[in-house]
Amino acid sequence: MVAGYRTYIDLIEPLLTHQEVVATGMKAEVKRCQAAIDRALAGARVALVSSGDAGIYGMAGLVLEICAARSLKVGPPEGIGEVDFHLEVIPGIPALAAGAALLGAPLMHDFAAISLSDLLTPWGTIVKRLELAAQGDFVIVLYNPKSKKRHWQLGAVRELLLKYKAPETPVGLASRAMRQGQETTVTTLKDLLEHPVDMQTIVIVGNSQTFTYGPYMVTPRGYLNKYQVGEDQ
Repeated sequence: MVAGYRTYIDLIEPLLTHQEVVATGMKAEVKRCQAAIDRALAGARVALVSSGDAGIYGMAGLVLEICAARSLKVGPPEGIGEVDFHLEVIPGIPALAAGAALLGAPLMHDFAAISLSDLLTPWGTIVKRLELAAQGDFVIVLYNPKSKKRHWQLGAVRELLLKYKAPETPVGLASRAMRQGQETTVTTLKDLLEHPVDMQTIVIVGNSQTFTYGPYMVTPRGYLNKYQVGEDQ
């Protein structure tokens, strides 16, 4: 059995053959995780699909939460001891890593990833996290920056960040990274709202040291300053 959000199931359709498929829409995450767990308990081999990495804004955490709530015993495939079923979380490439690779090297130093979706997290909590990350001069990766219903949050975030970051701070936009229709843009915090952004876009806002080099963003780790590497060495 293969279960997942309908959009992600469509992406892997060429890989599917005889498997039973359970595809659900937005806000049905609990339903599909419960269906996957129930089939695993019945002895089926189940793949629960997430985009990017299952453990980063994906379904791995929800599966484990449900298992804990139901007092189920789970363990890795190579583990020993009696379990209700074996669980393997397979690592993937998260959008922040795929997008960063396309944009150059914006995540070479400390960064914070923050989702702007307030479906599960209160907006006040999101704002507090953004403000503290900005005060700490983190590079900030914004997930779920804009949707049809949530169209004002990105503008509000831009205004908040401008209190702590210069208007010319480099900002990278990566839409559908490593997928069909992939697009990237390097702009500034000042001009962020001049570019199209949707739910399949991640926004990477640089720190005070981030600079642009041709089409790339670069956040220095500090090697050149520490080791005094120059053209004559």
